[in-house]
Amino acid sequence: MPDLIYEKRDHYAIFTMNRPERLNALGGSMNEELQAALDDFTADPAMRCGIVTGAGRAFSAGADLKEMNERNQARAGAPIERPVFNPAATLRISRNPKPFVAAINGLCLAGGLERALECDIRIASSEAFFGLFEVKRGIMAGYAIHHLARMIPFGEAMYILLTADRIPADRALRSGLIQEVVEPDQVMPRAIEIAEMIAANAPMAVEGTKSIAHQWRQLQIDESYRFGSWVGRVVLNSDDAKEGPRAFAEKRAPNWQNR
Repeated sequence: MPDLIYEKRDHYAIFTMNRPERLNALGGSMNEELQAALDDFTADPAMRCGIVTGAGRAFSAGADLKEMNERNQARAGAPIERPVFNPAATLRISRNPKPFVAAINGLCLAGGLERALECDIRIASSEAFFGLFEVKRGIMAGYAIHHLARMIPFGEAMYILLTADRIPADRALRSGLIQEVVEPDQVMPRAIEIAEMIAANAPMAVEGTKSIAHQWRQLQIDESYRFGSWVGRVVLNSDDAKEGPRAFAEKRAPNWQNR
């Protein structure tokens, strides 16, 4: 089975993260398959909106920490494998000219939440919950560090980034992290309804609107990326950044060394 299922329907497409046994962790071949699907989607003039969702009970649990730990173990003594956030490689959805709706069917954590944040509109199940757990693992968020405080109130963004707390759907709605909460069986129907409303509008006007809105939201964002790259190299090459994924894989509390 592919790690990403790509389906075209009339004027919209559905991108389903398909690693349910790993809570749709962003590993395996998912990123490569997503890029190939996005290339096709972007080039097809019939496609006017995308929907991103997850198979099973999760939207996505974020980076596959077991895979990360295995790679770190194989590279013992070498710098940590996890790369510093790279906008050119990561912003596949937010910089796509066509709009995207996130249909958040379950837990939405770390890199999974960041994938949802890349979408333009987020619809969530009443049973969904959210979090950026990176600081619990000795690592740092990527997209969210640069964008979250531009999307929701600063204090809310800092609470999510610094506490690694679990955020229920009702709080996510109040903060603006998501736009609607619906019953679990209505997540995809509502996302499709929104995609169809977008697809019914003039494609050039829709893409022009998205491009201007994102230009404003990303104003001077490259400066944030440059500074983040410098800080990230220090944090992500620390012993703690290796200890976090290792402790997760070994199902124990981490032993932080602050180095």
